[in-house]
Amino acid sequence: MVLVLNGVLQDECPMDTASLFMQHPIYRDYAQQLLNIPTKSVGPVGLLYVGQREMAAAAPHDKNINIVGTDDATTCIIVVVRHSGSGAVALAHFDGTGVDEAVCTMVARVQELALGYPEGRIELQLIGGYRDPQSYGEEVFYNIMQSFHKHHLEIDLTQACVGELNTVLRGDVNCPIVYGVGVNIKTGEIFPAAFPERGPDRELRDARIFMGAQNVLDIYDAALGMLRIGPFNYDPLRGADLWLAQSDEFLLQHLSSSPDVEPPHFAMHVSSRKVV
Repeated sequence: MVLVLNGVLQDECPMDTASLFMQHPIYRDYAQQLLNIPTKSVGPVGLLYVGQREMAAAAPHDKNINIVGTDDATTCIIVVVRHSGSGAVALAHFDGTGVDEAVCTMVARVQELALGYPEGRIELQLIGGYRDPQSYGEEVFYNIMQSFHKHHLEIDLTQACVGELNTVLRGDVNCPIVYGVGVNIKTGEIFPAAFPERGPDRELRDARIFMGAQNVLDIYDAALGMLRIGPFNYDPLRGADLWLAQSDEFLLQHLSSSPDVEPPHFAMHVSSRKVV
């Protein structure tokens, strides 16, 4: 009973995005403020890119990182946890797998990085999870909210650009408005973002997901300033040559939770995962 919505401690957390916005319409205003920011294309210098089922945490004094971010989120939800006093921030790209453990890890990492800094509150921001036909995004939202609500610390939801607030109708198809965000760890600014380069070792990191990894991997050691992938087990995909022989449209329809709204590079990235 420690989730704080619009400054009020909650006995129960909302069951879905519609309930959240009905009970706390202020989140519509917060979402619109984010949507009014132009999407920035972020280059690789000073970037820590976080992929699906990955998370990372850093503090403002980190010499290696200026921006931590992720993109290509359709039914997934991007989660940002920040300590308002120290500026320590953790970012994760959740698809519904491994949420409970990852939420605890995110908060713990932010607390560790905030040690010795002024007092502050733990703030939570959610972006993504558009209104998709199968309501996959709603399932991810519910899992995330439940996980934070079970945490023993008070956590203040300050942004919820999810569900209908991150959805635009194009023709007769619901589409995400924001696919990715970046966080400036020096200032705390959060903004819509795209990342032309998603390295290093993007193919290997994606292969971990393709083979069914059930955890969210913490990829950054802030004490050493080192990107750390693994360890994890990997078995070659049986019939990979048959998958690689399929058309982009086939891959899109069979390997995406939201084939109508995936970015144009989806099929190419899936193919590169299977080559590893």
